[in-house]
Amino acid sequence: QLQASGGGLVQAGGSLRLSCAAAGSIFSINILGWYRQAPGKQRELVAQVTSGGMTNYAEFGKGRFTISRDNGKNTMYLQMNSLKPEDTGVYYCHAHTTTWQNFWGQGTQVTVSS
Repeated sequence: QLQASGGGLVQAGGSLRLSCAAAGSIFSINILGWYRQAPGKQRELVAQVTSGGMTNYAEFGKGRFTISRDNGKNTMYLQMNSLKPEDTGVYYCHAHTTTWQNFWGQGTQVTVSS
């Protein structure tokens, strides 16, 4: 019900834009977020955006990543600039609704080469 796209292979210093489209069957989305998981590590928060546009970033993403959403299209984006090899991982989108439901996308691979 969440479809993530936009991952790929990029050189260090490059940029990628991830997208996450929520199916029309998901209603009352409150918080949309991106998480990532590197091999052998736990999944961690990258950034979140509320329905009102408030944003929250992990420290490693501040100044490099920008999260945004288009409520009309039920779509969320993550613009990632100045990418580093340590940003490599599978990026997952997540939706939390006002009825306390949680949805996860299938993940999109981001690989940053040095």
